[in-house]
Amino acid sequence: MRPNGPWAWGLVLGWTLSLGVAAEPAPPVRPAVGLVLSGGGARGLAHIGVLKVLERERIPVQAVAGTSMGAIVGGLYASGLPAAELERELLALDWAEVFANRVDRPHLPQRRKEEDYAFSGAVELGLRQGELRAPQGTVSTRMLEVLLRRLTLPVRHVRHFDELPLPYRAVATDMETGDARVLAEGDLAHAMRASMSVPGVFAPIEWGQQLLGDGGLVNNLPVDVARGLGAQRLIAVNVGTPLAPRKSLNSLLGLTAQMVNILTEQNVKRSVASLGADDLLITPDLSSYSSGDFSQAAAIIRAGEQAAEALLPQLRAHAVSATDYAAWQAQRRVMELPPPRVVAVRFEGSTATRPARHAPLLESRVGAPFDSAKAVRDTQQLAATGDYQRVDFRLDPTPVGDALVFELDDKSWGPNYFRIGLDLSTDGAGDSHFNLRISHNRHWINTLGGEWRNQLTLGRNPRLFTEVYQPLTEQAGTPWDGFVAVWAESLGRPVSLYDDRGQEMALLQRRSLGSGLDFGQPIGRLGEWRAGLWQQTWQWKQRVAARPVDPSWLEQTQRIQGLRLTARADLLDDANFPRNGWRASATGLWGSQRGSERSVRRLELDATGVLSWGIDTLGLTLRTAASRQGRDQLGGVYALGGFHQLSGLQTDQLSGNALLLGRLVWQRRLTDAPVFTRGWFMGASLEAGNTWADARQLKPSHLRWATSAFVGADTGLGPLYLAVGSALNGRTALYLFIGRP
Repeated sequence: MRPNGPWAWGLVLGWTLSLGVAAEPAPPVRPAVGLVLSGGGARGLAHIGVLKVLERERIPVQAVAGTSMGAIVGGLYASGLPAAELERELLALDWAEVFANRVDRPHLPQRRKEEDYAFSGAVELGLRQGELRAPQGTVSTRMLEVLLRRLTLPVRHVRHFDELPLPYRAVATDMETGDARVLAEGDLAHAMRASMSVPGVFAPIEWGQQLLGDGGLVNNLPVDVARGLGAQRLIAVNVGTPLAPRKSLNSLLGLTAQMVNILTEQNVKRSVASLGADDLLITPDLSSYSSGDFSQAAAIIRAGEQAAEALLPQLRAHAVSATDYAAWQAQRRVMELPPPRVVAVRFEGSTATRPARHAPLLESRVGAPFDSAKAVRDTQQLAATGDYQRVDFRLDPTPVGDALVFELDDKSWGPNYFRIGLDLSTDGAGDSHFNLRISHNRHWINTLGGEWRNQLTLGRNPRLFTEVYQPLTEQAGTPWDGFVAVWAESLGRPVSLYDDRGQEMALLQRRSLGSGLDFGQPIGRLGEWRAGLWQQTWQWKQRVAARPVDPSWLEQTQRIQGLRLTARADLLDDANFPRNGWRASATGLWGSQRGSERSVRRLELDATGVLSWGIDTLGLTLRTAASRQGRDQLGGVYALGGFHQLSGLQTDQLSGNALLLGRLVWQRRLTDAPVFTRGWFMGASLEAGNTWADARQLKPSHLRWATSAFVGADTGLGPLYLAVGSALNGRTALYLFIGRP
C-alpha cells in the first residue's frame, strides 16, 4: 500500500527518522563570490589574465561589478563570453584602428578624399549657433562601440543586468552633478561604453537625461557595488594607473593626466580600505605599461595571469569540484536565440540630417538574415559622411523578426566645420615657403544633403575657392543619383623663369580666375565623374627680374572657356603615407581663347599604385599632361622641380606645355608606436621626367633623372619630411618641410 497525501508522506518520514535512518546531508553552502574589476585603460586587459586563472582553478563567480575598462571586460564576461574567447577577440584587434578618428579612407566620398590632401584631419572645429566649438573627445570610440555591440548580440534581449548569465553592474559618473551612477539596466553595450568615457579623450555618453563620463572619477574599484549584488566574498583586481613622478609633470598633458589619476587613486584607497579579511586583492605588476599601451595586450594579459597565480593558495579556497563547476558553467550558458532576420531598417537620433538618404548604399537588407559584419560596414558607410560623432546599431525584437536600428548622434560642433592645413618648407639654398590653408564646409543646407564648401589659402600660393554641391535625388546609390556643382576660384602662383643653366631670370606672379558649372555622378566608393562648362582668366605681374622681361608678356590677359570632363578614382588607404591601394584621375578640356583662332585643348592623366609587404611599401606614380593653347603661355602651363618632382632641381625649375613624370618610391615603417605621430618612415625614390614647349617634342631620350632619400613622419598637421635630393647633371638639395611635397 502506497502512502496517499502529504500527511501520509510526513508520517512515513517521521517513522523513518525514528528508526535512526539519517537523510543525506546537504552540501555546504559556499559564500557568493563577487568579482570587482577596476578601470585603467589598456592596463585593464590584465583582467582577462585573472579570469583565465579563475576558470582554470574552477572558481565560480556569482556577480561582477566594473568601472571603465573593468566594466568592459566584466560586462563581456557577465554576458557569457568565456575568458579564452574574450582573449582571442581582443588580441585579434588592431587597436590603432579601434580608436582611429577617421573611418577607412576608401569609404569616404570623393570630395572628402580630395580634402585629405590639403587639410589635416586631426583638428576639426565647428560653428554652431554662433559659437565656436570643438569635439568633446580627442579619440573616436566608434569602432569600440560596434565591437561591443557585436560581442553582446547573444544577450541583446536582456534589459536588466540581473538577468545576464552573471548579475552585473557598471559604474559611470554624472558629469553634471559629479555623482556616481550605477548602471543596472538598459543597453548593455551602451552601458559599458558609458563607463569608459575618459574626460578629454572619449566623448561622454547621453544616458536618458544624464551625460555620463568615466566611472573612475568617482569609484574606480567598485567594492560597494559588488557587495550590493549580494557578494559575501570579493576578488578585487586593481589595475589603476599610479601617480606619476615629478619629472613627468612638466607639460599640460602630464598635469592633466596626473589630476585624473589623483581623483582615481583617492577613491581606490577608500575601496581597498573597505575590503574584509575574507576578501582578496589582486594587483598585477603593470609598472612597464601605461593606460594607452593597447599594442602590448598579450603582455598585459600575461601580467594578470602571473598576479593571480601568485595568490593561488588564497584563490583555491574558493574552488569547487569539477561537477559543481560544470553546473555553474551550464548556468552561465547563453540561451540560443533564433538567427535574427531583418524585417525593418530604421535610423534614430539625428535631427540635423536625413540618414535614410544613404539607405540604398548599406549592405544590410530588409528580409535578409542579419549579418553583424555587414552592419559594422554599414556604420562605417554612415560615419564616412562626416556628419556624426557616434554611429552604432542595435536589434529591436518584433513579433515577426528584428528591426535593425542605426543610432546616430549628430556632431555637437556642426553643421559648420573648419579644418586647417599648413605648408612650411625650406631647402639648403635658403628658399623658404609658407602656406596656411583653412577650409569651411556647411553640411545639409537643404533636405537633399547640399553642401557649401569654401577654402582659403594665405602665403606663397594665395587661393580662394567656393563651391555649392547639390545632390539631385532624395536617395543616394540609385541608378541616377547625380549632382550639380557651381564653383569659382581665385589663385595666385609665383612663376620663376630659368635659363638653360638653371639660373633664375625673373620671378613673376600669375593670377588665375576660374569658374564652372559641373554635372556629375558618384561612382560608389570608387570616386566620381564630372562634366560641365569651364572658364579661366590668367593675368601676369612682375615681382623680381634679374634680366629684362619683354613687357608684352606682362600685358597678356588670357581668357579661355569651354567644356571640361573629369573622372577621379581613389582607393588609397592614406593620403600622406599610403600602404595599399591606387588613385587615378583624368581631365580633358576643350574650348577656345578669346582673340585667337586656334582651339584650346588639354589632357591630363595622373595615376598612383601602392603595394606593401610587411613593413615595406612600394609606390609607382605616372603623370603626363599636354596643352595646346591659342597663344603661348609665359613659362608654360605645367612645371616640374622640387622634392619628388625631380628632386634636386629648384621648385618649378622646368616648365612647358607638355609634361611627363615617373616616380618609384620605396618606404619602410620604422615604428608602430610613435610619439605625436601615426608613424615614422624612411625611404628613397627614383624619378624621371621633363617638360617640353610642345607635346610633339616629347622624347624618352630627353628625360631627366633624379633620386632622393628621406625620413618622414605622419603628424597631425600633415606629412613631415627631412630629405636630400639629387638630379643627374644638376644640383643636390636638402629639404625640410611639413605639408604636401
